[in-house]
Amino acid sequence: MKTSRGHRAARFAMAAFVVALAATAFGQSNTADEIAKYRAALQDGNPAELWEARGEAMWKEPRGPAKVSLAKCDLGLGPGVVKGAYAQMPRYFADAGRVMDLESRLLWCMTAQQGTSDADARKGLFGNGNERKSDMEALVAYVTSESRGTKMNVALDDPHVREMYALGEKMFYFRGGTHDFSCATCHGEDAKRIRLQDLPNLTTKEGAQKAYTTWPAYRVSQGELRTFQWRLYDCFRQQRFPELVYGSDASIALTTFLARNANGAAFDAPAIKR
Repeated sequence: MKTSRGHRAARFAMAAFVVALAATAFGQSNTADEIAKYRAALQDGNPAELWEARGEAMWKEPRGPAKVSLAKCDLGLGPGVVKGAYAQMPRYFADAGRVMDLESRLLWCMTAQQGTSDADARKGLFGNGNERKSDMEALVAYVTSESRGTKMNVALDDPHVREMYALGEKMFYFRGGTHDFSCATCHGEDAKRIRLQDLPNLTTKEGAQKAYTTWPAYRVSQGELRTFQWRLYDCFRQQRFPELVYGSDASIALTTFLARNANGAAFDAPAIKR
């Protein structure tokens, strides 16, 4: 006897329900592992290497009205020294009279040493795929790559840096904006996720180390290398906070807080992300 259309539909619905339950159970336990495998496979051919090469050429090239290279730029270990410099930033720079992260220090060197106006130095700080490449993001890719394998070691000996760290900690937990979010809303607990994106718990040493040491990163979904300043900028956007000013004390304070919490971990960027 033939099965009626209603019975067939009911059996199909039940089978689909069972498959969905199995897929959900499988997905919950395996999605993170599969994403990790995907990233590991991509890492061997990380396009960030193209940004690193361009950044190295720009670092050595005489540029700006003064026609000098960035070989005079002191990132904290002496003029022109890039090896291991990023692993000790942010830090206080007496010549600028403030605590700086890498991006703000590069802006300072461009204006103070190469003679570029601040307005020109800030043009196109973020790239836009193939439409527009960012000089800043290429420079950051090169400098950070020279700290790959170096353990993070951001010191709080200087009172200016300690003040920035304390401010960054307050900002991390500060709630505001139209959604009453804070950084800790997304990054204050274990096992949180937005869609397929795991959210590291930045309140733990392991979480802070894993997150901070893998930026900057090449974003596959955007076809662009993104710096840590961009990461903070985009987090502010998603929190519905006022726009984060590039290189501001607010951005440097948060960076100081997160970088210091990553101390002891080997830096491993530019990395690759979805």
